[in-house]
Amino acid sequence: MKSHTAISSKVGLPPGALVHIGEHKSEKSKISIIDFLDEQFEEKICHDISELGAYLSTHTSTWINIDGVSDIKSIEEIGELFELDKMLLEDLLNTHHRPKVEEFDNCIFASFKMIGINPNANELVSEQISLVLGENWILSFQETEGDVFEPFRNRIRESKANVRKRKVDYIFYRLIDIVVDNYFFVNEFFNERIENIEIELLADSSRQIHFDIQSTKKQLLAFRRSCMPLRDVVYSIQKEKNGLIKETTFRYLNDVYEHLIHLLDSIDTQRELLSSALDLFNSGISNRMNQVMQVLTIIATIFIPLTFLAGIYGMNFESMPELSWKYGYLGVWVIMIAVFICMLFYFKKKKWL
Repeated sequence: MKSHTAISSKVGLPPGALVHIGEHKSEKSKISIIDFLDEQFEEKICHDISELGAYLSTHTSTWINIDGVSDIKSIEEIGELFELDKMLLEDLLNTHHRPKVEEFDNCIFASFKMIGINPNANELVSEQISLVLGENWILSFQETEGDVFEPFRNRIRESKANVRKRKVDYIFYRLIDIVVDNYFFVNEFFNERIENIEIELLADSSRQIHFDIQSTKKQLLAFRRSCMPLRDVVYSIQKEKNGLIKETTFRYLNDVYEHLIHLLDSIDTQRELLSSALDLFNSGISNRMNQVMQVLTIIATIFIPLTFLAGIYGMNFESMPELSWKYGYLGVWVIMIAVFICMLFYFKKKKWL
């Protein structure tokens, strides 16, 4: 069973205190290195954090990926080696805070959510991604192994790939862009789910549909809470131009920003569709309730005059002439049946039936 550290564990601690907040998805950090420049390429797994020091002042571009952020000792050693601010490390270890970007003396820190779909449960899964961009290196921190970056790694591995001629600021942009592109797959998942809800709603307005609508609305809201701050992150990076990011890369980031705007518009449309589906469900429930009440009202109305007749002849007065009539019992039945038929014809004429 995976352990979990609550935010309350930081109460009373000084600023910059390193405490992992979130689910402990891995006990030990796994560090992988990709170093390249044109034809020069190196990829390896780092077993000792001191090995990373060799990539601090090279002329190559170095991408260092760390899987597992609950290993506080390793994170602290990496922070000391790359001279990362304690406040940066504190934000990196808090997997619950909203996406953000912050500029430091020697680097840019950006944190956001990687959103995916659990195919077994048809629900969202979330993982925090943190990027630290330096002069000729970039650090990427992930909670678990496995990500959507493998196709990009394969491109870097190709000797003739254009990415080999790029600097680390391009990797910084591409990692954000890949996460945003993956958001569109999540968006398609919601489109299909809403379409299925609408089809099921027309076929059967059971309470399960109501649960599906509410569950989808909740997940869509969580998805929006990840997309909206990331849009602000990209905007902030564009606005506060830093020497670590080249001018050509800003154009690519602008494209990512436009994708996020489009994505948020689509999410708002999906929320409106879900609200309409919920209104349609509630209307269906009300209509069925009205139909039931209409039937009950008609039945009650029919029995009012019949109950009146039964009440009259149920009285124990000796002077009632009908009581001594030979066909009195049969006559009362004929009157009741006649009243019943007449009321049915009347309701039918009024189109109440």
